[in-house]
Amino acid sequence: MQRTVFLAITLTLAIGVAAVTAAPVNYKLPDEVAAFKAGPNLETVQGNCSACHSADYIKTQPPMKDKKSFWQAEVTKMIKVYGAPIDDADVGKIVDYLAATY
Repeated sequence: MQRTVFLAITLTLAIGVAAVTAAPVNYKLPDEVAAFKAGPNLETVQGNCSACHSADYIKTQPPMKDKKSFWQAEVTKMIKVYGAPIDDADVGKIVDYLAATY
């Protein structure tokens, strides 16, 4: 029993020392290589989509035949699954922009 208590105290102290002496992690994010394409409702897309991800993410989506349905489903998923705070009035604008430009 004493050995278990001693090991627990030793482990707790070791973790405490490691936490105190640990250096902060610094890293640099890579530069963004893509930009949103010019088009109607660009500002709406930038204002809503850029809060969570870059233009690179949108650019890497797979090609699709029915672009409007695809982007409607993606925007709906962003709202319902990921909680994106997109106003109902902006949904159509975002879908139209994405379907026309990507």
